[in-house]
Amino acid sequence: MFNEASEYVHKFSPVFETALLEELGANAMLMRVNGGETMLNIGQSIRAVPLIINGLFKVSRINDEGQELLLYYVKEGESCAMTFTCCMMSQASVIKGSAEEDSVLLCVPVGLMDDWMTKYPTWKKFVMTTILNRFTEVLKSIDDVAFKKMDERLIHYLKEKSKVTDSSLINLTHQQIADEMGTNRVVVSRLLKKLEIDKKLLLYRTQIKLLREL
Repeated sequence: MFNEASEYVHKFSPVFETALLEELGANAMLMRVNGGETMLNIGQSIRAVPLIINGLFKVSRINDEGQELLLYYVKEGESCAMTFTCCMMSQASVIKGSAEEDSVLLCVPVGLMDDWMTKYPTWKKFVMTTILNRFTEVLKSIDDVAFKKMDERLIHYLKEKSKVTDSSLINLTHQQIADEMGTNRVVVSRLLKKLEIDKKLLLYRTQIKLLREL
């Protein structure tokens, strides 16, 4: 039986050995997600591990008041570390995962995780590297909150957003930025206005254009 996912496994040919690529093509399911759509919510059971073919996902935590805090982004050729850890511990999701743009991904059934960890060295390396990289990013986020001033955090946020989207034009409102940074809109608007006065960026109604000087 033809599996549509088999057409896309070559994206991971630089990472995985041939036998693993063949299993990936035979067992993974192809999924298309629209920008803005939530793929995974906190408390939801995880039935598959996502491998991003193209697009961009945002991984966040939600507090008891419903405030959202950005943890990291997952882009092409990557996967979600928190999904890996929840799968290995047989726990429900502790994060929210949503598509920042239209995305395509391969979904690997959870039941294959343990088998592949012992069977394929490249899969084990991929999983452990993903967890280490994301853990490092989360530590940086904690450092930002604990040790950096809000204006420094905002500049870092804008640069990272520009990097992952490969664009100097950021399509977010001030409220959306405030939500992802765990602060309020008034603070973000004030700091953005100051950066505009300092010729670091240009402000539009629902867009921000970063300039070289940022």
